[in-house]
Amino acid sequence: MKKLILTAFALTTAASVFAQGTVAFNIKTSAGTAHVWGPSTTAPGLSLIGAASNDNIAGTTPFSASGMSLIGAGNQAGGLYGYGTTLATLLAGPVGAAESSLVASTPTTTFKSGASLGLIVSTTSTLTGVAKDAAGAVLEMVAWDNSSTLYPTWAQASVAWAAGTIAAGKSGPFNVALIGGDVNLPPNIGVTSFNLYMVPEPSTFALAGLGAAAMLIFRRRK
Repeated sequence: MKKLILTAFALTTAASVFAQGTVAFNIKTSAGTAHVWGPSTTAPGLSLIGAASNDNIAGTTPFSASGMSLIGAGNQAGGLYGYGTTLATLLAGPVGAAESSLVASTPTTTFKSGASLGLIVSTTSTLTGVAKDAAGAVLEMVAWDNSSTLYPTWAQASVAWAAGTIAAGKSGPFNVALIGGDVNLPPNIGVTSFNLYMVPEPSTFALAGLGAAAMLIFRRRK
């Protein structure tokens, strides 16, 4: 009996130690509204972050003028940048964490259709690496194209994005306070609108480097 009691106590203690903080992942709340846009049709590598004219707190970031459309534009469920094939999640870490150390939370979510294009289907995110009763956390929203169904997680998608295989985007990191307990804070206190974009393939970088080196040699010879 004593062994059973001790085992139960150990399991309870472990669960309390590893309990994770949670937030309500919703980019449209009374605190403000942000939207996610697809890549520019004229400059696929262009990245914009900021308030747009259709945000709750309107801004002048030229997403539309740059050839970008809201995720799911035209009520598109599937295909590239459809509301059902574009995924989003929060990256999280303890207060003071560097952006490169942030870890994806669970679960991922998709986007809305109709009059809510560019907005996510709200969910409760469990923040890996952030304690339930933490005083705060560093968060960042990420979104990516999963029309191929090959990249259901950010761990997989981030590799494909860096390789120039798919388009993805980030909101930039922001801080929230008082994670934990039964309080689910809306993370869009710091989320601003952003777009997905393509990272040039490594071969493109290599060619650019060779071109720059050739120009430098040419100038020196002159």
